[in-house]
Amino acid sequence: MKSSMMKAKIFTLIALGILLYWFVIPAVFTHDVVELAREGKADQIPQISYKVWDYYVKGQYVSPNTPKEAVGSLKKMIEEDAELSVVSAPIWYVALEAPNYPKEAFPEGIPVYYHFDGFSGDVHEMNTINHFIGMDPMERGAPYLRALAPYALVAVALLMIFYILYDWKILDYLMLIPVVLPVVFLGFYAYWLYWFGHHMHPWGAFKIKPFMPTVFGDGKVAQFTTHSYPTTGFWLLLAISFFSLLAIIAKRKARKTAQQTV
Repeated sequence: MKSSMMKAKIFTLIALGILLYWFVIPAVFTHDVVELAREGKADQIPQISYKVWDYYVKGQYVSPNTPKEAVGSLKKMIEEDAELSVVSAPIWYVALEAPNYPKEAFPEGIPVYYHFDGFSGDVHEMNTINHFIGMDPMERGAPYLRALAPYALVAVALLMIFYILYDWKILDYLMLIPVVLPVVFLGFYAYWLYWFGHHMHPWGAFKIKPFMPTVFGDGKVAQFTTHSYPTTGFWLLLAISFFSLLAIIAKRKARKTAQQTV
């Protein structure tokens, strides 16, 4: 029994560590950074947000439009009025390729990355393309969900802490939340792609009928080739899901063993 209970705590701790490092800490400490900078309120950004943003932005996609001297520095990015992004782990990405975006200038096409709390990549360029075909800018998608994401992530982290500390059966059911996180993200992602594809505006220079953008794989929209695939954050969500499920199984096994020895 003690062995299974210890395993449950270890599995939960691993899932919690992944969640905290890749999602909770960057989402919480850089919350509203993009919005404040865009609104000219950089003076309201806490100093710790600058440090956290600079740390987590390392290794993320850098747009060819980003001034080289500003790369990796939130302060310099704001001074240069460069396009900012959120820095939690990117979960999914979409890239567009078209003749008017040569490989020399855009070797990866026009990529954008979807996070729990916002976007990164060439968002401005993608919005320009969306406007061209009569589609809303990306910021119209899931505004309330993105705003609430840091709080929801903190709630899931607290749930895991409670699961480590207490042996309440109801927590087994609540721990299914981190188990289904990858499915939850995909569900919202697919829904908003459908929403964007079925709310086209007549002011688009290129008229296309309502359509369902590709959720996974390669597709075609007007003259653009699209690529839609999971990235780092999705595999981290799968790891969180896996270890959370192992924790539930281990704890239930511990209870069953305890009942048999009574």
